[in-house]
Amino acid sequence: MNREFACRSVFIYRLGAKLKSTPISRLVFVTSLSLFAFANQPITRAQIKPPNIIVIYTDDQGYGDVSCLNPNAKFQTPNMDRLAHEGINFTNGHCSDSVCTPSRYGLLTGRYCWRTTKKSGVNQAEVKCLITDDRMTLASLLRNKGYHTAMVGKWHLGMDFPGEQGNRDWTQPVQDMPLDKGFDYFYGVPASLNYGVLAWFEGRHAKVPPTVFTAKKPNKRHSDYRIIPPYQATRNETKKALGIPGMEVASDFIDNQCLTRFTDKAIEWMASKLQDEKDGKPFFLYLPFTSPHYPVCPLPEFWGKGKAGGYGEFVIETDYHIGRILDFLKNSGIDDNTMIVFSSDNGPEKSWKQRIPTFDHDSRGGLRDGKRSIYEGGHRVPFFIRWPKGIKQPGRKWDGLIGQTDLLATFAEIVDAKIPDDAGEDSQSFAKLLFDSTASSNRLPLINHGVSGRFSITDGNWKLIAPHRKQLKTELYDLSNDRMEKSNLINTHPEIAKKLTEQLTQIVVKGRTAPGKAQPNDTGYWNDLKWMTASDFDSRTKSSLQED
Repeated sequence: MNREFACRSVFIYRLGAKLKSTPISRLVFVTSLSLFAFANQPITRAQIKPPNIIVIYTDDQGYGDVSCLNPNAKFQTPNMDRLAHEGINFTNGHCSDSVCTPSRYGLLTGRYCWRTTKKSGVNQAEVKCLITDDRMTLASLLRNKGYHTAMVGKWHLGMDFPGEQGNRDWTQPVQDMPLDKGFDYFYGVPASLNYGVLAWFEGRHAKVPPTVFTAKKPNKRHSDYRIIPPYQATRNETKKALGIPGMEVASDFIDNQCLTRFTDKAIEWMASKLQDEKDGKPFFLYLPFTSPHYPVCPLPEFWGKGKAGGYGEFVIETDYHIGRILDFLKNSGIDDNTMIVFSSDNGPEKSWKQRIPTFDHDSRGGLRDGKRSIYEGGHRVPFFIRWPKGIKQPGRKWDGLIGQTDLLATFAEIVDAKIPDDAGEDSQSFAKLLFDSTASSNRLPLINHGVSGRFSITDGNWKLIAPHRKQLKTELYDLSNDRMEKSNLINTHPEIAKKLTEQLTQIVVKGRTAPGKAQPNDTGYWNDLKWMTASDFDSRTKSSLQED
């Protein structure tokens, strides 16, 4: 039973016992019971119209980089905290991978990226998009239900630019990009800033195309780099000036303008849809910020804020722009029925190690490791949902397992959409947790994935890390007692390890986690599946597909 519900039940019971049996006292007691019962009645989908939906996705923000999750944080994030305090704080929320390209794929499609040809690492800026045109995304799902859809920010799933480096025709449109994956509008950058092709793309073109060149430059506020003018006319000139060949950049591009420009454009686009919103056509905005990923480049007005150096300043600036989004919703009168989902694509970049001795700030939030890791610090991330009209009893925490891949099925349930068997294969709806404060939910086992391709599976409190290439050791942790993953229990609980290994195998070979018809992975056996052989993979995959 929900603890808050139980406490209120005791209160009402004691109230009834103390009241004398008079008509007035009975009326008071009955009224109290009625109000109590009403307050705890679940919200039904029929009671609310489909909400506007905003997904705010930060980049490399650790679990400990939100002040409501880390009481010892050396900076405050009041707007992120507000999303948690006025919504639901999912304290056991996970991205599907520990680096950004595969996490973004999982978030948008409800399918694990390792099922594609991308088994490890991240994309370059210019590469075939991982999301095929026929693959359902959050955007295409919602557009088919009558939503306006937009993406503003960092893509990093691959784009097809006109021509090749050194022989571009920027009058031609960019292909295989967000506008081909369900989004009506796109403004942003192709990938992380260190991969180049940097310009302010709007639609399929950049007003100022990336025709000059640059490379990383020293950063005075952090131990990383900057992407700032002056720029050179050729790659060779950049090599002479900075020691390495240049990457493509637009003459008007400056790294520290990303957050301001993205927020400005997001608000501008939402403002253009207000009349349609009032007429019953909601909107979906995907807003993936570039912070606090390198380059850590807070604007000067944020310098000196917080007590964690330039990194803390950058998170504070990110929080400021989230506040701008909240202010817009309130001032526009659409706050009540707008759902905001807030999370991060993976754990903190390796500079988290420097911040502990220097500032006494732990970006991991007491978890093990950070970005790229298969341990909790690599993929357990901030995860909040705020929706004033739709969430029953806001201010709650949910400690159960939840994944970013679950958003597709959750949104589908909220807008009454059907997901076909070949979509959202690893997505399980948690909508009932929003509508019913007393609901319970047992998520199917969650798979996580490290940058090098190593797998883990979590079922309830038990997490198994599978053997991988030269890392032959299987690891087993009880996260309820060991969130730092210090005590490997593989030798004391072999039966649990065996069960989890079989669950992992089934999820891999069946091509899905969620119930439904088995689906093929995009490739055959690959070397990261160290705990099974290629012949076992082939036979079990064939059997799964034949059964369905």
